[in-house]
Amino acid sequence: MLPLSPNQLADLAEQCLRRDDPHALDKVISLHYDALGYYNAMHACRGQLLCNLGTMLHTRSERQGNNQDLDEAIPLLRESVALHPGGHPNRFMSLSNLANGLSARFGHRSNVQDLDEAIVLQREALALVPVGHTHQYMSLNNLATTLSTRFQHRDNRQDLADAITLYREALDLLPVGHPNRFVLLNNLAKRLSARFDRQGDDQDLDDAIALHREALALCPVGHPHRSRPLNDLAKQLFARFDRRNNNEDLDDAIALHREALALRPVGHPHRSKPLNDLANQLSTRFHCRSNDQDLDDAIALHREALALCPVGHQERVTSLTNLANALSTRFKHRGNDENLDDAIALNREALALHPVGHPHRPISLQSLATTLSTCFEHRHNGQDLQESLENLRCALTLMTQHDPRQLIVHTSLATVYLLFHQSGLDGTGEDTDSLNAAMHHLKAAANVVSAGLLPRLQASLSWVRHVRQHSHGTELEAYVTSMQLLDAYMSAMASVSSRHNAMKDIFPSILAVEAASCALRSGDTCRAVELLEQGRTIIWTQMTRLRTPLDSFQTCGDHAVILMKRFRELSSLIDKPPASHPEGTPGVDVEAEETKYRRLVEDWNRAVEEIRKIKGFSRFLLPPLFSDLQDAARDGPIIVLIASKSSCNAIIIPHKQPPTSIQLPTDWGKLLKLVLRFREAVQKQAGPKRTKPELIKALRELWCDVVRPVVDNLDGFACRGSRIWWCPTWLFSFLPLHAAGEYRQHGPSLSQLYVSSYTPSLTALMRARRSYDRSLSVHFAAVGQNRPSSASSTLDCVEPELELVRSLLPPPPTVSFTKITSIDATKSGALCALRDNTWLHFACHGTQNFEEPFRSAFLMRDQPLSLLDITQMNLSRHEFAFLSACETAVGDFHTPDEVVHLAAGLQFAGVKSVIGTLWRVDDSTVQRLVDAFYTYLCGDGTMNSKRAARALHRAVQSLACDKDMPLDQRIVFMHIGI
Repeated sequence: MLPLSPNQLADLAEQCLRRDDPHALDKVISLHYDALGYYNAMHACRGQLLCNLGTMLHTRSERQGNNQDLDEAIPLLRESVALHPGGHPNRFMSLSNLANGLSARFGHRSNVQDLDEAIVLQREALALVPVGHTHQYMSLNNLATTLSTRFQHRDNRQDLADAITLYREALDLLPVGHPNRFVLLNNLAKRLSARFDRQGDDQDLDDAIALHREALALCPVGHPHRSRPLNDLAKQLFARFDRRNNNEDLDDAIALHREALALRPVGHPHRSKPLNDLANQLSTRFHCRSNDQDLDDAIALHREALALCPVGHQERVTSLTNLANALSTRFKHRGNDENLDDAIALNREALALHPVGHPHRPISLQSLATTLSTCFEHRHNGQDLQESLENLRCALTLMTQHDPRQLIVHTSLATVYLLFHQSGLDGTGEDTDSLNAAMHHLKAAANVVSAGLLPRLQASLSWVRHVRQHSHGTELEAYVTSMQLLDAYMSAMASVSSRHNAMKDIFPSILAVEAASCALRSGDTCRAVELLEQGRTIIWTQMTRLRTPLDSFQTCGDHAVILMKRFRELSSLIDKPPASHPEGTPGVDVEAEETKYRRLVEDWNRAVEEIRKIKGFSRFLLPPLFSDLQDAARDGPIIVLIASKSSCNAIIIPHKQPPTSIQLPTDWGKLLKLVLRFREAVQKQAGPKRTKPELIKALRELWCDVVRPVVDNLDGFACRGSRIWWCPTWLFSFLPLHAAGEYRQHGPSLSQLYVSSYTPSLTALMRARRSYDRSLSVHFAAVGQNRPSSASSTLDCVEPELELVRSLLPPPPTVSFTKITSIDATKSGALCALRDNTWLHFACHGTQNFEEPFRSAFLMRDQPLSLLDITQMNLSRHEFAFLSACETAVGDFHTPDEVVHLAAGLQFAGVKSVIGTLWRVDDSTVQRLVDAFYTYLCGDGTMNSKRAARALHRAVQSLACDKDMPLDQRIVFMHIGI
């Protein structure tokens, strides 16, 4: 009886596989063997029969875990290839099946020759597939997967790059809706993620997340493979949280992992992986939020995962390491020695499973080393610390140049060297070599470019803390590095409010001040000024960079003009206000918008680097040097006030002479108390004689401890009655410096000696002094709103105040006056007034929002005109703004060196001269001061914004003799700008 033909056997095999019946599979394999005995070596059908039989044996091996089947399959598949020479129609299938078998055998026995041969065979098979054939995407996917496997084994970057290219080609061949599309999406995403892990390119991470989201959408609830994209997406969101510290990513990742775990219940063969992943993220959330339940849950999940990974299981080493890390964390938190001993034992077992040559050995070495250093801190056994050091050194040598994990190892090495230094194990306990080594590794950690900006910034801040603690010689370098990284990190954030929140919640608010203080201690006053300018007002600096004038490029050739155009286009795109979408708005992909913004910033940075290559532009948009900053003092000296925890100083900056540093007879503790006293004194009601004794005492202390030491040194730089500019930092920002004095009969005060103005930064003052062609006619808008929708009280004097301003201004054609009030004074009406007029007077309610300072606002009839609205405008040709409203020059206590208030916002947006208020102002005060101010400003029939400071000075002095006006109202107004 003739056996079944190869085609008939193939049909039987397909039916068998579809039924998933192991007995039927055994029967079909037996029939194949019977047929093989009939078709001799030269029979035309033998090659196809061998290919079918080899494939069936491979399938049974996978289903039943019988490696003998796989060993039998591979020789049969080799013979099939030999019987299907080049040009044979079945050669493609024989090559593909043999390659799959070799790949599978590598998975069991890790024989690299199998992997190399499989790749050669798959490349040949791919070359045989016509373009557009249904087998093309499968061949691309198979070759990419095998290359990915070899990359994991050998860490060859070219294998990974080739795999990513092949996956992209395969994905292009599959239309949306194809049932296998989600597999390719996940495969490509995982390889991009692997490249991100090795090289730290944020674009790979963002692309991986987008692909995983698309894959998840193709696997809705009920899909048999939904757990896979759930798990993969969660892991990448977690990686992005680790990179950018977005709590929403962490919470989303945990929620996704919980859903993935629910789809792999107890008894599921792949339950260990989601157990491990969920536990890791709960551990991380414990580190962020200190919720003990998260840590306990993580350890329970890790123990369950480890129980599912017995000796020989490929996931066992991951479970060992993860459980060890969680137990080590709980030991630090609760001090249970058993947790520490278990962590060390688990890490040792994990290291044994990553022998020499394994690509993950460095991380096992680092994990064990960290636990050993923790053990040393607890038990003071020097052998633990020495072993920790040796493991970390070894881990570092095993890592490639661009491996982002170097940052973790460098940081761990710094910790170990600091322990050597502090413990005296190197001899005296004052060992400088260990201390120098620790600082070297902290510096190295901050410079691991592939690790990403946020981890590097955090490493640099750790460097700062330790150099300060040990008074190390790299202190100033650590500060400079931290400020450079902070600037770069902030520039990648898509909105000013997110930048402010980062400054408030994550980073030390006095970094620049401490850096400047460090420079002063080393005797470098000029460097101190440069550092202050570089590290303060970062949020404003980010915005003003995008509006940099580029007129000088026109004469630098065609290439420069092209770059200028590119820079302007990118700046315009970045400078657009972010779209405001309530959370969960349909059709709005906030994640995609943030990714797009980051890529724009990357393109913008590349354009800036190209511009710096042009002759004469090497310092384009770099922090200014002191020689440049000194130009800010050309109309009068600038006094920079620095309040650090080590000392309080004033720096007098003249126009041509070297700067002078003065140590003030106060400290930050006294200053903090003084700030609080001012707040309380201003809020208290005036006494029967309209006096405020507490306020007078505070102003006297301000005079003695801060202002008089400066005045005593000003004679060589400014004659009496001339102008001076204050540039306060940190706590000084909340003090009315212009009002300091003895407040005794015939006693001195600052206002008797000099005309005071303020500037948030030297750069802001220089920008305000840029000259523009002024029109012959002044366009002046007076905006008043007495009944805004959100205010609880009505301002009765708004209309009379605006009419008073009109009456005091020169008539047309010198001044073209526009009044916007009542129902016309809406948000849009105020914005139009800002846009169309270069002189402005606001009379309305003002609010300072301390929780979200960029929502500080002028209250209009319909909606507030916020500081954020103002920042989106280019007011570079604007001359003057009088802010007759409460709290328009009050800073944010959490981030004082960002100077986030309405008056500063107008100046940074371009207004040259601004008058604002430090606290609440009374209607009667406003009426009288406005009358006096405009009389002095334009009494001669001309308009000049440079006279605003002196006009305010004289107006305040004219009110000083009025005993009916409380002192706090006489000093409430301040001048900012030129």
